[in-house]
Amino acid sequence: MNQFITIHQICTTAFRLFRNWVAHNSTPVNNNYKYLNTVLFFITVSVYAQSDNQLVQLANEYYLKGEKQKAVELFREAARSDANIPHIHNNYLNTLVDLALYEEAQKYLARLVKKYPENINYQGDMAWMYFRSGDMARAEKTIRELIEANAHNMGHIKLLADYLTSRSLHEYAIQAYKEVRRVYKNNTVFCLELAMLYRVRGQKEQMVDEYLAYVTQDNYNLQYVKNVLQVLLEPADMDVLEAKLLEHVQANPNRAVYTDLLIWLYVQQKNFFGALVQARALDRRTGTYGEQTAEVARLAVNNGDYEAARMAYQWLLRTYPKGPYYVEARRGLIQTREAAFRQHYPIPRDSVLSLVADYKQFIAENLPDPVALEAQSDLALLYSQWLQQHDQAVQLLQEVIRMRHVPDNLMARAKLNLAEIYTLTGEWWEATLLYSQVEKSMKETEPGYEAKLRNAQLWYYRGDFRLAAEHLDVLKEATSRTIANDAMELSIRIKENLAMDSSGMALKALAKAELLLKQNQTNEALKLMEQIKEGRIKNPEDTAWTTFPNYAILDEVYWLEAGVYVKQKRFDKSIEMLNRIIQDYADDVLCDDAWFKKAEIYEMHLQQAEVARELYLEFINRFPGSVHAAEARKRYRRLRGDFGAEKF
Repeated sequence: MNQFITIHQICTTAFRLFRNWVAHNSTPVNNNYKYLNTVLFFITVSVYAQSDNQLVQLANEYYLKGEKQKAVELFREAARSDANIPHIHNNYLNTLVDLALYEEAQKYLARLVKKYPENINYQGDMAWMYFRSGDMARAEKTIRELIEANAHNMGHIKLLADYLTSRSLHEYAIQAYKEVRRVYKNNTVFCLELAMLYRVRGQKEQMVDEYLAYVTQDNYNLQYVKNVLQVLLEPADMDVLEAKLLEHVQANPNRAVYTDLLIWLYVQQKNFFGALVQARALDRRTGTYGEQTAEVARLAVNNGDYEAARMAYQWLLRTYPKGPYYVEARRGLIQTREAAFRQHYPIPRDSVLSLVADYKQFIAENLPDPVALEAQSDLALLYSQWLQQHDQAVQLLQEVIRMRHVPDNLMARAKLNLAEIYTLTGEWWEATLLYSQVEKSMKETEPGYEAKLRNAQLWYYRGDFRLAAEHLDVLKEATSRTIANDAMELSIRIKENLAMDSSGMALKALAKAELLLKQNQTNEALKLMEQIKEGRIKNPEDTAWTTFPNYAILDEVYWLEAGVYVKQKRFDKSIEMLNRIIQDYADDVLCDDAWFKKAEIYEMHLQQAEVARELYLEFINRFPGSVHAAEARKRYRRLRGDFGAEKF
């Protein structure tokens, strides 16, 4: 009915136009009829076009509704017009195949292939139809002929492979790309396309091979490949990548790109010794005077591998005494020594004084270079934290702050260190003022975020959890993952414990114990922690005890105690505290930390390598998503003997 009304309206309008034209025109009647014929011709075309459009639309609607028998009848009618083919082809072919009308599908496709011989998709459809009909021989023969016919045209092969991929015929798409390589005698074309296909098929070794081939085409491809492999490869796959890279490095020693990629891989695995071996070799081959080795040393320090960093810096000093990284290596060696001895307790006073002497010599030889001012800022902390010479520390930092033309980052670092000293001496307002200055002057930078974090910690130590939480909420968006994680951890601790104890008594006691440890008042901190475990606390000014619920905070107390006992070399007590976390707080955020720390104690302090190795293996299986997972995997492999030894 709608179609009739539409045609009727068109005809009525046409005759009205014709009548008006005759009334106002003196042209002979025959010419008028010619005009009428022209009008009627266009009416006819319009009617047929509208009819075809409605036919195609209705057929596709039936197809989408799953009424395939109705759809196929309409598709047949619509297919008589070549103009309709682009609008119905995929749905029509799918309908024929779904209804097992393979002979009709073959005739339909044969007509299209004959009429449009350049359209590779129609030829591919023929092969796909054979696959669906179960005629594997004819399907494979058709694809083979298609590949052979187009192998000399990369554009055509790309279209064919894309079509095969869209039909999930990945194996044949791979064959198409490989045939092009054979014809052109070039094994580096279509690397990314093949890598994608191998990834889809789960063939990770072949995928890695393609990315390694791609990386040799242009140095700009290196970072792209690193990013892709970091996303696509599971930790277990890294062993495959390592084996392949070692093979390529040995076979192509002058191809720096493979060594660069191997260094990157070792860094991902936190195998800094392996990275150092390769970096040293690369520096020698490329004549970069230790550039790669210096970078590995920095990363090793930041990740706590002080032995690898020490070896790297010593090699730089020995190999390039006049090189561009000599001063950095000297400074780095001092920093590494300091970072390493901070891991042990108690620290002999002689060791601290020796380090102070090294700092002083370095500063005297390099003033007024910013690297010397940076060393002076770190020396101040050494005086305050380990020698309790706070006045000397404050004087050194104020000298840096008063200097002109000090770089912004260095000025911020000096103020952060000075605020740290004021925290140790209990000068809260001086500390928070300095933190606020750095926040304001270094907005949206890492020093600025660090200042905000320390300010939050300062209010936490003082028991003002509301102010602490306000600072921490902002830090969830910090650019530094370490700062963001620390902020998140403290924020969760505050919220969880206040939910269990709205008075905040237990949390205030814990915060005070943490501050006492920071101020090296270990015995006082341990006494306070014992009170927290008992669920009651006595204020110095009051003889009465105040009780509070303590379950939510006990895991934090055990964790603090474990750290203290490690420093005191009471490893049995430390393991006892860690076991309490593992057993009583198995679902808590500290469980993976406790498990990892326990393995570390057996490895580094008790020298029970076999026990440590088993603990690391169980840790990897239990906590694959932990922040310690990569380090645990590296240590397990080292204890298993995967990493060789080499003298530097």
